[in-house]
Amino acid sequence: MLVVQSPDGGNVDVELVLAVDVSRSMDFEEVSIQREGYVAAIRHPDFINAVRSGLIGRIAIAYYEWAGAVDPASVLGWQVIEKTADAEAFADKLQARPINTQRRTSISAAIAEGTVMIVSNQFEGMRRVIDVSGDGPNNVGEPVIPVRDKAVEAGIVINGLAIMLRPSGTPSSLDEYYGDCVIGGPGAFVLPVHRIEDFAVAVRRKLVLEISGTLPPATSRKVAATEPDCLVGERQWQHFLDR
Repeated sequence: MLVVQSPDGGNVDVELVLAVDVSRSMDFEEVSIQREGYVAAIRHPDFINAVRSGLIGRIAIAYYEWAGAVDPASVLGWQVIEKTADAEAFADKLQARPINTQRRTSISAAIAEGTVMIVSNQFEGMRRVIDVSGDGPNNVGEPVIPVRDKAVEAGIVINGLAIMLRPSGTPSSLDEYYGDCVIGGPGAFVLPVHRIEDFAVAVRRKLVLEISGTLPPATSRKVAATEPDCLVGERQWQHFLDR
C-alpha cells in the first residue's frame, strides 16, 4: 500500500476515503469512464476551491477499489491536499493505476477497509467520511448493516454514489438500497447516476459536498418508509447458485 502523509498527520477539515466499485457487473468501458471521472473531479478547480474554503484549508484523502474484497494493489494511501499541485499529484497516481475488475460485491468489505484506514491514521479531521460508489447490493462477506453501524459509531459518515446505468438491474432502486442499507451518520446522503456521461459531474458534485460539509437537496437523501431489505443481494446470489 502506498502511503503518502506527513509524519505527524495533523489537523484537516475532512478525512475522506474514496471506495470505488470495480465489480464485473460493469464492463471495462464503464470502469474506465468511472476512473476518469474520479481523476477529472480531483483535478477540477471546484475540488481545490472546496478544499481551500474549509476552516483549515486542507484535507486528507485516500482511495481504493473493491468488488468481492478490497484490491490491495489499488490502494492509494493518505495524502494531504491543500493546493492545486497536491490534487494534481494524487490524480496522476490514480490515473497511472492499471484498471482491473473482480468478481462479486462486498460493500461491507469496502466500508470495513475505510473504517480501519480512518481510525488508524494520524490525522485529526473535523469530519470523517467514507465515499462508497457501487452498482449493486452486497452479495458476499459480512452483512452491510452491522459493518455500517460500527463505522457510524466510530464517528464516520458514509455517503453513497449509486451507479444505475442498467434499469433492468436489481434492486430496481439501487439508490433506495444505498439510502436504507449503506449510508449512515449525520447528514449522510446518496446521489444516483443514471447515465455514464453524467458520472464525472456527479463525482465532482459529491466530492465538493463532502469536503464543504454541505448537504444536497432533501430529495437526494433517502429514508426508509418500511423495514428495509438489506439482504436482497445475498438472496439473489444464492438463487443464482441454486439454479
